[in-house]
Amino acid sequence: MEERTEIDSLGEFGLIDYLTRNIEIHHASTILGVGDDAAVIDHFGKQTVISTDMLIEGIHFDFMYTPLKHLGYKSVVVNLSDIYAMGATPTQITISLAFSNRLSVEALNEFYEGVYAACDKYNVDLIGGDTSSSQKGFVISVTAIGEVTPMEFIKRSTAQKGDLLCVSGDLGAAFLGLTLLEREKKIFLENPQIQPDLEGETYIIGRQLKPEARQDIITFLKEKNITPTAMMDISDGLSSEAIHICKQSNLGCVIYEDKIPIDDRTKQAALKFGIDPTACALSGGEDYELIFTMSQSDYDKITLSEEISVVGYMTDISEGTHIITKGGNKHKLQAQGWNAFKQ
Repeated sequence: MEERTEIDSLGEFGLIDYLTRNIEIHHASTILGVGDDAAVIDHFGKQTVISTDMLIEGIHFDFMYTPLKHLGYKSVVVNLSDIYAMGATPTQITISLAFSNRLSVEALNEFYEGVYAACDKYNVDLIGGDTSSSQKGFVISVTAIGEVTPMEFIKRSTAQKGDLLCVSGDLGAAFLGLTLLEREKKIFLENPQIQPDLEGETYIIGRQLKPEARQDIITFLKEKNITPTAMMDISDGLSSEAIHICKQSNLGCVIYEDKIPIDDRTKQAALKFGIDPTACALSGGEDYELIFTMSQSDYDKITLSEEISVVGYMTDISEGTHIITKGGNKHKLQAQGWNAFKQ
């Protein structure tokens, strides 16, 4: 039987001391981290970029199929993704938790192992946060702080007509991973004797439970001297994010279905579930890839990366937002992405 330490046996400060006992500082900009009333950071002439996200049990994650370590990792990564989407470098995070007494100190420690694994991988410092009790459910709030050379951050509202519309990586896998996990949960709840069968679908499940932020794409763009004209990360599906950029930039766009990057493993899983792979990419969400626009003059440079696909281009606002299917038909692009308020 695993050891279980009740949280109230440590008290709030004891718990924070315990969970933050092995913190390592990576950045000179972190002047003062955990342990005082507030952290102190100094970005030495850079501009500061800040983003915050909440993850709520039962809405954003389900403990029936989410390991705590993966959850800690993902909580950090989804915030870092927003910093990279500004063309900035993440440097620090704060993390606040609310939890009920059904979680033990060991369980929280496992969550923090995932947090520290992400901090190490992406070279960020954990500099503070808060803990509170919750009547029901686990609530996570992460704030990510990054730095960028003054006025070099990339907004959603600065795309230009004629720009190429690009995405990193491949799309639709995370949604299918969630679909499979939800299906197995339902079967298990109806008949606990049946063990979950994840059918060797490690790729789509990994994309759901342990996503990565595209630090490599930002590095590539900088190395090749490509400055995206607009950028954001894909958390709600390609169609929803493309429409965001169009709205904010006062433009339209055309996306070509046959240019949307979808991994073969994603296609196979979609066929097995009877779902259209393109629908998964357009409306699935949680891929945490980057979507960006850039000048056509940079096209030759972009072809040097196998991780970047040109999926369409930006048009005049009067032309609206459209997708051209593999069969050559033109359809209005619908923002049917994941909605946090649709329960």
